[in-house]
Amino acid sequence: MSSPRFSSSDADSSPPSSSSMDNIAEHGVGLSSPSLSLARRRMLDLVNRLHNTGVQIDIDLPQIAVIGQQSAGKSSLIESISGITLPRAAGTCTRCPTECRLSRSDTPWKCVVELRFVTDKNGQTLGQPRTESFGDPILDKSKVEDRIRRAQRAILNPSKSARTFLEDDDEDATEVSFSTNYISLQISGPEIADLSFVDLPGLIASVSSRGGNERDIVMVESLVSSYICKPSCVILLTVACETDFENQGAHNLTKKHDPEGRRTIGVLTKPDRIPQGDEESWLPLIRNEQETLENNWYCVKQPSSQDLKQGMTWEEARAREHEFFSLTPPWSELDPMYQKYLRTSNLVDRLSSILSDLISKRLPQIQIELENTIQKTRDGLHHLPKPPSGDPIGEVAGLLHVFIGELDKILEGIPHDEGLLQIIRPAQERFRREIRSTAPDFRPFEDSSLRGRVPSLFADPVFLSNEDGCEYEDLRVAPAPIFINKVMDRALAARTRELPGHYPFVVQKSFIKEFTAKWAAPAQVLCRFVHSTLSQHVKALITLHFAQFGQGVLERNVMILVQDYMNQRAETTQALIMKLIALEESGPLTLNEHYLSDYQAKFLAHYRGAREQQQNPVLAQAIAAFNPEDGPGTDAYGAKPVTWPPGTPTSPQPTGIAQVLSALAAIGLNGIHAEDLVKLLPPDRLDPALTIMADVRAYFQVAYKRIADNVPAAIDYELVRGVGRELLPTLYGGLGINGPDGMRICRELAQESPSVAGKREELMKRLERLETATRELMRVGL
Repeated sequence: MSSPRFSSSDADSSPPSSSSMDNIAEHGVGLSSPSLSLARRRMLDLVNRLHNTGVQIDIDLPQIAVIGQQSAGKSSLIESISGITLPRAAGTCTRCPTECRLSRSDTPWKCVVELRFVTDKNGQTLGQPRTESFGDPILDKSKVEDRIRRAQRAILNPSKSARTFLEDDDEDATEVSFSTNYISLQISGPEIADLSFVDLPGLIASVSSRGGNERDIVMVESLVSSYICKPSCVILLTVACETDFENQGAHNLTKKHDPEGRRTIGVLTKPDRIPQGDEESWLPLIRNEQETLENNWYCVKQPSSQDLKQGMTWEEARAREHEFFSLTPPWSELDPMYQKYLRTSNLVDRLSSILSDLISKRLPQIQIELENTIQKTRDGLHHLPKPPSGDPIGEVAGLLHVFIGELDKILEGIPHDEGLLQIIRPAQERFRREIRSTAPDFRPFEDSSLRGRVPSLFADPVFLSNEDGCEYEDLRVAPAPIFINKVMDRALAARTRELPGHYPFVVQKSFIKEFTAKWAAPAQVLCRFVHSTLSQHVKALITLHFAQFGQGVLERNVMILVQDYMNQRAETTQALIMKLIALEESGPLTLNEHYLSDYQAKFLAHYRGAREQQQNPVLAQAIAAFNPEDGPGTDAYGAKPVTWPPGTPTSPQPTGIAQVLSALAAIGLNGIHAEDLVKLLPPDRLDPALTIMADVRAYFQVAYKRIADNVPAAIDYELVRGVGRELLPTLYGGLGINGPDGMRICRELAQESPSVAGKREELMKRLERLETATRELMRVGL
């Protein structure tokens, strides 16, 4: 926000007349003058009411801050504006800010003194400023000075009760030299203007200046800066003429925060104390030729402490001021255009004009800032946990039921790519592929036939590709090939009392045991993954539902109980998985005989076909290429038809497979197919191994599909869905909310943390003052 520009065009262009000064008593003192326009009064009254709401803590409200060096005449200037007497003493009088809130009313004159604490007794900033009344309202102006002096002592002794200073006359040393806590004076009456301003402690020139120290210098400068840095602050800079201008650091601090001088009004005080002959050095400031300010420099003369003690009234003081500037050179010799910058009455009128104009310009922006801050405050309240209710048992029970309901939805499955079941599904598919990868890789030929070459993978038959959806190429590690001669060696080694050509079933069982023994590891990996994934989802859900409740005890207890329950479910699931694996390892068993027989026939044909192709490639190719529909006109392999010239008298004779089948039919062997011709070959000594291989491979298909379904189903039933079963009674029992101490337990669980309670109280108070300020704006039609 840019600094507001204040024009000087509204200032009175002529000096006050003698007649006006003669009638000063009829025109009021300071800003109580009835000459102020009604519109100006409305603006000043509005900002005063806004200050009364305390909303200046949250937004930048227009106000006047009076600053200067120590003993620069600030307090005297404040007295001229407010019409009250402030404490007087040698050196620094103001050691904490003094806020004056003036409001005109039809009731008799009254002054309410309050202490505003923005820090605690240790100097730590409070989250919410605290206001404390300091004594009963004052109805006699003469008592204000003493009350303010006592209020300042209370501010400077933060460890003591403020009430003790209302009656205690002890002037002992204070605990702190300066304080950011401040005194608030709320003055009302029929001759009081509507205005807010603050008198700040005087800047300390040096460590040796009246007992100052480095810490005090920094603290006072920081305190003054916290006020004048705000864009809506009108800086009333007081400069005492009895001291060289260059030695007064308040002006340098003002230029730091208002470098272009747009919102600063300079005030020269104590012109009667200028050393003789030096008066001309101050006139360039009044003419705005030096240290230019947009709203110019003014010069005022205030009564001394001795004058006030002798009973001088403010009317008399204004008359003497007028006489001084009218009769004392070089002030009396200034051109009329510069005379308007002399005397307190001109300063006060210009000050009220600037402030009211600033208020008028700021009102729309103030309304926007109020609306934005109200929304942010409501958002802050919305994100806080709900405040404790009067029914802690019902509240805790409600949270548990809502949690269980949301958990059931997650366990049942939600249509979202980050849902629990969607995350588990790829792991289930990996488990199926790993089980599938344990299939024995039988080779229907002897390893010696490879002659040192690296054996290639023996592709699964086509009938498996459509139902398994898993090829060996998908696997990270290819299974070790098992050649037919090795199968035969194991079969021969297993024979005991069997007849020749017969082999014990223990051979098939040994191969089956080898692949079933590999199933436990991937099954446990799947179980652990599901348990870990489920734990993450449940933990997140617990945090979502319970983190904002109480002081986090309920969340911690629920987390512990749920984790214990999940661990129990995981142990039960692992036991069930091991039982399923044990059932497979105990021995082959299936009642699905047709399914098994079908696979046995298919695998046996597959292995034999592959072996025949290796041992008799010519016959195998001829049989594969033979097509009975081609007729007799085929070549020796039954692959290419023979073309006969037209008009050939002799019919073509069959050749190749067709010739063989025709010859067999001629001797009465009808119904022979091309595939049957391999039976005419000499018996294969390794044919029993083919049967063993087909038996084992067929059973694998039965068992593999069974375990690939049963293990995920067991995990889903016992672990995933199992977590939702009996969890609510477990939580009730573990928390003890249904027992005899249920009310006490729930009350302790629902107890709100001090930090959250403090934050809520702070936001509620902020919202209250913001809404009150909004209502005040609505009263003026915004």
